[in-house]
Amino acid sequence: MSDQQVDHGKRTWLIATGCAGAVGGVATAVPFVSTFSPSERAKAAGAAVEVDISAIKPGEKLTVEWRGKPVWIVRRTPEQLAAMKGTEGQLADPMSDRKAYPTPEYAKNENRSIKPEYFVGVGICSHLGCSPSDKFQAGPQPSLPDDWHGGFLCPCHGSTFDLAGRVFKNKPAPDNLEVPPHMYLSDTKLIIGEDKKA
Repeated sequence: MSDQQVDHGKRTWLIATGCAGAVGGVATAVPFVSTFSPSERAKAAGAAVEVDISAIKPGEKLTVEWRGKPVWIVRRTPEQLAAMKGTEGQLADPMSDRKAYPTPEYAKNENRSIKPEYFVGVGICSHLGCSPSDKFQAGPQPSLPDDWHGGFLCPCHGSTFDLAGRVFKNKPAPDNLEVPPHMYLSDTKLIIGEDKKA
């Protein structure tokens, strides 16, 4: 047997083994790669949420879940809207100019909303992720200033927000509450998670 015959035999064996290994590798990789596509549950968790707001009375709040976060829909009274105007000098970012939580253009106004009556915001404090409590009643209360006009109090570290989710100055929370993308489908239907550049 010559050296060339042995090398040819080894080469054939190496090619066959390499091909079998490649087929095995592909067979193993296909199920592994398919796990990277999102599950139906994950797709549903990121999907837009349609909400019927017809039952929310003035001064009330409805909470829905979007992307695993609580989203508040607050129907503000005319008195609450008027009271917010007097607090702008006490706010850290009254027109939502900061970029940590980009505010949609349609909510860059004093009410942070499309319709003044309704505030739509993510109910997670921008400080450490706690969920602020409702403090809609105006007037002196524990942990709140004597001239309180209504809003939210984060009980963890005392950050306060007005009824537009704007944080007051000199508080641990660095930014306003997030306003998610949203739009109105009708006077009584709201969709959270889509805005079609409303």
